[in-house]
Amino acid sequence: MLKQSFLLISILFLSLSHAYAQDEVVMEINGDKVTKSEFLQIYLKNNDDPKFDKVSLDEYMELFKKFKLKVAEAEALGYDTVPKLKRELEGYRKQLALPYLIDSTENRFMVTQSYERLKTEVRASHILMRLKPNASAEDTSKAYFRLMELRERIVNGEDFALIARSKNSSEDPSVVSNGGDLGFFTAFQMLYPFEEVAYTTEVGETSLPFRTKYGYHILKVTDKRPARGTIKCAHLMVSSPAESSPEETASAEKKIAEIYDLISDSITDETWKNYVAKYSDDPSSNRKSGELPIFGSGTSQRMVPVFEDAAFSIKEDGAISKPIKTDYGYHIIRRIEWNDLKPFDKMEKELQKRVNKDERSKKTQDVFVAKLKKRYGFLEGDARYKSWFVENLDSTFFIGNWTADKLKVDQVMFSIGERKYRQMEFAKFLRKSFRTGRGKDFQTIVDMQYKKWVKQGVLAYEESMLDSKYPEYKALVQEYHDGIILYEIMSDKVWNKAVKDTTGLKAYYDIQKTKYMWPERIEATVYICGTAEVSETVFKMLKKKKNNSRVILEKINRDSELNLDVKMNKYVQSSNGFLKGKSFVEGRNEGYEFEDKYYVIDVDKMLPEMPKELSEIKGAVISDYQNHLESYWMKELVEKYPITIYDDVLYNLGADE
Repeated sequence: MLKQSFLLISILFLSLSHAYAQDEVVMEINGDKVTKSEFLQIYLKNNDDPKFDKVSLDEYMELFKKFKLKVAEAEALGYDTVPKLKRELEGYRKQLALPYLIDSTENRFMVTQSYERLKTEVRASHILMRLKPNASAEDTSKAYFRLMELRERIVNGEDFALIARSKNSSEDPSVVSNGGDLGFFTAFQMLYPFEEVAYTTEVGETSLPFRTKYGYHILKVTDKRPARGTIKCAHLMVSSPAESSPEETASAEKKIAEIYDLISDSITDETWKNYVAKYSDDPSSNRKSGELPIFGSGTSQRMVPVFEDAAFSIKEDGAISKPIKTDYGYHIIRRIEWNDLKPFDKMEKELQKRVNKDERSKKTQDVFVAKLKKRYGFLEGDARYKSWFVENLDSTFFIGNWTADKLKVDQVMFSIGERKYRQMEFAKFLRKSFRTGRGKDFQTIVDMQYKKWVKQGVLAYEESMLDSKYPEYKALVQEYHDGIILYEIMSDKVWNKAVKDTTGLKAYYDIQKTKYMWPERIEATVYICGTAEVSETVFKMLKKKKNNSRVILEKINRDSELNLDVKMNKYVQSSNGFLKGKSFVEGRNEGYEFEDKYYVIDVDKMLPEMPKELSEIKGAVISDYQNHLESYWMKELVEKYPITIYDDVLYNLGADE
């Protein structure tokens, strides 16, 4: 994750074009020139509200100098020749090439089709016969005909769920609980081949067997409905994870029921906010009135089905649901805002990205390959050159030991443009695919792999010309190149070094430890009481030493889980609102009110100001140590690589704007 983020950040500092040879030079580093136009384009890319005063330009130039120095050092040390990094760049290059290797017309159709499908949700049940990608013809045929038998029984009126659960039927593990029912789904939520069959099968009909990467399926469409749109809601959660004991689950269920009774009497924005802050166990939302990200049709955010169904069943903004149970606990949901599916023009870019990432892109690419063949004069060699492989493959192929030693003449199997692809190249391609051929006859293996090889070759030919055809692609590849080597050298010189150099880290901490201080703290048990009466009772119970926190909690919450909550920790008073400004002594302290709650603080120790242990603050120390290492390294680079800044050009950047 860090690497991806760093690459994106570093790209912001990279050149978008090298076509400014006639420009004035704004900077030279180690003999390499940066032109005015090049620097200006980078500067504008990184500033939404660009300023051209001396202070702003000087500030940005300092950042740019550091970036250029690091790239210069990485290149000087040969990071761009490291095999691992070259392979990584090649992977990025292929990813960046994908948008240029698809048929735009077919791709446009896929985008509009996906939007139309988002308007409708499909409910379907399925039966799965698992197959490995390299399944034998016998296993494939067996799965297909078994599904055909099951389908015939379903078509003749037998219950789908009973058949799905029966012996030698569905191999989807969830079938035990759902009988094959997948609930409602929409575009992009299933594999594309599955989605395609679901949307083209009528309600009540059962499909013919079809293949996905998991195996063969049949599906029965049981319902279709208009998409429910998107919803923004909030929730109040009482935690009760799946691994909770029966006693804990019962306690959580009782607590949510009590909260619901309180809320449902009079629900307003203010009362909802207060109850969420007081009772919700979701730390990510309880300080935001329980608000959650928008979810529903066309969004990437998904909730568990029971949560979604409950949320969409709320009829009005501001209304709440009855308590529901998920694997996380019990929830009360409040609807904030509902909206229908967004217009196409608002979703087009997002849909385009999704289409490019899923199996739809393969279909558009097949159309593109056919067009490239015509464009560049694709020619196929004599059929005998392919037949040679069918005749000469043997059992050694399946264990990866087959060679083409018997091949006497290396004939051209196909050509595209000026590029010729020969038999020895196909032999290498075949050898790499031996694992996918098990169980298949040699004719099938050769035909299947030859088709893949041709497609790969045609796309590779087009990819080889992208630099000359699309300057923006060439620039983007260069950006990733520099980003990769920059990340790697920063890892070696700064980030990983700070983590691995435990001796240096400890020495740095010992020198700087007064920077990492705990203020005065209290080590205490905090009793959070629902009423003043409860706080008084707790205070009295604390007088007896045998009444520890567990005993007190059990007695006080005998009638209601809302009476008392207990937390134990070391607290910085100034950082905790309910402790700030209070005076405490060791032992029990009388209760007080804060934000509609009542607190009784039982202080075990009063802790003086002291340095934090390295183990307590290691993340912050590593970060500071990294900054220290980078600062020292930058001084070395400044001395190593001469830099010249042409101020007259730099300060004149805004003249053409």
